[in-house]
Amino acid sequence: MKILIATDGSEYSLNAVDQACRILMRPQGSEVMIISSYEDAYPVTAEPFALSADYYQKLDDAVREQAESFVSAAKAVIEKHFPLADVPVITEVLRGSPVQQIVEKAEEWGADVIVVGSHGRGFWGRLLGSVSNGVVHHAKCSVLVVRSSET
Repeated sequence: MKILIATDGSEYSLNAVDQACRILMRPQGSEVMIISSYEDAYPVTAEPFALSADYYQKLDDAVREQAESFVSAAKAVIEKHFPLADVPVITEVLRGSPVQQIVEKAEEWGADVIVVGSHGRGFWGRLLGSVSNGVVHHAKCSVLVVRSSET
């Protein structure tokens, strides 16, 4: 089974990784891809030309490094669950809209299931939209949304 796990580094997404380990993954027969997606960071200023290109590059590098730490933390959760097994895990950091990147990567890789966490923001989250909601509505494969940070 090919399991794509999308993480934003939150406790909710780490709980989703934990739940995937408990109910979906098997030491033999599971392939896992962990991804994190980040969008370009645009600082709010009155005059966008007032900041140097170097500043924007450092900001982009910092956001990318943070996303890399998210996938590393998720991979560590899997390694903790399966210390003696060699579960193949691919990690990737993608740039762009999280919903679009998750859905496209799942289709490209041939994922059987996508695992995401839900922040559980209720009415406002549904009104404003969320990554988990977008993935559920656009993915061509099954999606497991882990709703609680409690295990």
